[in-house]
Amino acid sequence: MKEYMSKEIKIGLAGIISLLILFFGINYLKGISMLKPESYYYIDFTNVNGLTESSPVFTNGFKVGIVRDIKYNHNNPGHIIVGVEMEPDIKIPTGSQAEVIMEMLGTVKMNLNFNYDSRTYYEEGDTLYGIANEGLMGAAEKNIVPQIEKMLPKLDSILGSLNRILNDPSLNNTLKNAEELTASLNATGKQLNYLMNHDVPKLTSNVTAISENLKDISSNLKEADYAATISRVDSTIHNVLLLTDKLNRKDNTLGLLLNDSSLYNNLNATSANAANLLFDLKAHPKRYVHFSLFGKKDK
Repeated sequence: MKEYMSKEIKIGLAGIISLLILFFGINYLKGISMLKPESYYYIDFTNVNGLTESSPVFTNGFKVGIVRDIKYNHNNPGHIIVGVEMEPDIKIPTGSQAEVIMEMLGTVKMNLNFNYDSRTYYEEGDTLYGIANEGLMGAAEKNIVPQIEKMLPKLDSILGSLNRILNDPSLNNTLKNAEELTASLNATGKQLNYLMNHDVPKLTSNVTAISENLKDISSNLKEADYAATISRVDSTIHNVLLLTDKLNRKDNTLGLLLNDSSLYNNLNATSANAANLLFDLKAHPKRYVHFSLFGKKDK
């Protein structure tokens, strides 16, 4: 019997030890230290945004506590009391406020915003006031989602119009024309590339040669004696003027030929007489020329 009771005691002790290990292990996984002394505070919220037990409590990004329990305040409907365990060396200044923040991935955490201007502190077991900060997701749900809901009918209309456009046969023709245009531009680009690589260098060399010739001409023009040339031109013009003046005067042979009308009339009359003489010569050649094979006859 004694041996039997000893086995039962051993089994009971093993069970108790297992329960204790399970209890401490679960609390340890939740971040609750059963052996470390903690300070306990209460926070009054109207909205906890899905805050759960074992959620961490931060201040300035540093973890200072953990949420132990969340209860609905039946004595003050619409309010929720959250129990928070804080490290004993953390003192909460009066006027401090707690806020529940929903992060991007949907997780919820609590921040304590300390009132550093206060020189008094809450006592353990006091109640703080808390607010719910909707965060980025809450702001998106509040501000962006309604706008999206308003845009949905327009978006549906746009998608319908886009579907009609995509099913329009003219779109295929347009794409085909664009493809042909692209091929044409590609061919044009190749031709332009060939032109730039072959013809343009030749043209550039020709232009360079022309530029060099123009430089030579310019250099020759710079070396030319313009004064002497202009002097010779003036002298030539002066001689032409003198010749013209003599031609207009009647005191010389050329002037008489050009300006005396009687000489013109005499030349004209002489020409007319010569023409008559030639006409008569053709008509009566025997009057002017005599031929005889046997000599002149005696009269």
